[in-house]
Amino acid sequence: MHVKECILSAPGKAILHGEHAVVHGKMALAVSLNLRTYLRLKATSDGKVCINFPNISTLLCWDLTELKLLVPDTCKKEDGKLLNAELVKCLREFVGVTNGNLDTSNMATLAFLYIYISIFGTGELPSLTVTVWSELPTGAGLGSSAAFSVCLAAALLCASGAITAPLRESEHTARWCQEDLELINSWAFQGEMIIHGNPSGVDNAVGTWGGMLRFLSGKIIPLSRVPLLRILLTNTKVPRSTKVLVAGVKDKINKFPTIMTPVLDSVDAISCTCEKVLSEMTHEPITGEHYNILEELIDINQHHLNVMGVGHPALDTLCRVTLARGLHSKLTGAGGGGCGITLLRPGEVIYTVQDLRDCGFDCWETSIGGPGIQQHSPHAVKDDILEILNHY
Repeated sequence: MHVKECILSAPGKAILHGEHAVVHGKMALAVSLNLRTYLRLKATSDGKVCINFPNISTLLCWDLTELKLLVPDTCKKEDGKLLNAELVKCLREFVGVTNGNLDTSNMATLAFLYIYISIFGTGELPSLTVTVWSELPTGAGLGSSAAFSVCLAAALLCASGAITAPLRESEHTARWCQEDLELINSWAFQGEMIIHGNPSGVDNAVGTWGGMLRFLSGKIIPLSRVPLLRILLTNTKVPRSTKVLVAGVKDKINKFPTIMTPVLDSVDAISCTCEKVLSEMTHEPITGEHYNILEELIDINQHHLNVMGVGHPALDTLCRVTLARGLHSKLTGAGGGGCGITLLRPGEVIYTVQDLRDCGFDCWETSIGGPGIQQHSPHAVKDDILEILNHY
């Protein structure tokens, strides 16, 4: 292998504005979260391929002789753009993934094996161990699967020699060039297709480039500069179905087009205004007025999302509890439960975390707008995370 060992990380994502409206041709803003997924790849010589997911208590190993039988007879060097349906079907049978068995461990395993075999299938399959640990909760709409897919694609592409590991001896962290990032993103999107079926591509793009992305009519445009903003991320832990929520919004638009169309237009204007304000914050001194506008946009958008029918009593509680402390919150993602974000001003002391935990919610203070996929030296990784990655 071209790389004997590497440690990588990629961020999760949140939708700042535009959820649901984006399905109907409006703009959405997606931002990276400073909650990251870490991956360590290590070459071995035991003739095995192992994956270790400590978050979900999963450790799996296969002999290379087993995996070689899965390589298609007509295997050609894949370019990361077209999903090989025949290989996916074969791997689903191998892993034992059926329609009734789509758990996190199985889908992550399927994505790993697909990318591993697709990248290395034309040559000798290498013996290696991959360990993945995430700060992101799974199934919360925060892009945990995409962060995993991005890390996996970057690590295996480096190991195969398709891209060069960017980290130099004197550096602690490093990023890839634009061309390499595009290749990483295309492979990560395949991982997302395996896990989710028909993803938008937003999550893996945020994991690859970081910062903030504008998503409009299927086009994803990374924005060059955004300010790092503090947020409180809250998981209400209320399960929801994105598919059902999206269908409900569509039904409401069809039933009340003259009422709902202006709501969608307003959400689009919120996204555009937010982008303008954030751009100003990178080019001029940040003032309290910038934060006043961002907070007002959060409040207005949350009301619009309730009008669309994707609110939930738990999200109402989040907004009420944080507003009692002078903070402004909105749902992020599909709604109907799930997660919410609360904007924090610089230096603001948070008194509301315990209030939210008393409601049964999970909370993390984090930031948005950080970097995408990175390679790290061991010195650049927190000790507790490094210990987990090195455990196996």
